[in-house]
Amino acid sequence: MIIALRIALALLGVLFVSMGFGFLTDPVTAGGDFGLVADGAQGLSSIRADFTAFFWVSGGAFLLGAWKRNGDMLLVTAALMGITLAGRAVSLALDGTYEAWFLPMTVEALAVALALIGSRVLPEKA
Repeated sequence: MIIALRIALALLGVLFVSMGFGFLTDPVTAGGDFGLVADGAQGLSSIRADFTAFFWVSGGAFLLGAWKRNGDMLLVTAALMGITLAGRAVSLALDGTYEAWFLPMTVEALAVALALIGSRVLPEKA
């Protein structure tokens, strides 16, 4: 079970890091996939910087947590994804649904659940 958990955490980590790379190298396309439209250089800079940072920190914490069996690192991603999930839930209540709204929420909920499970299961026991 531990090996399967570490693999799942690592796969999500790779997914998030690659998404961050997409925002860094092609913010127009990556932002468009998230319903974002850049308004000139400032908008491109914001998408490139903010989303790359979010996904690299999330993915990096997953990868480090899985690799080093460090449950504390996984709490970083749990917090980031948990806040994101809560924000989407508020938006869902206030703004309504959109096409495929459940997909990002499912990924974020899965990320939170795996990160919290990993934070309890993975720490090395002395």
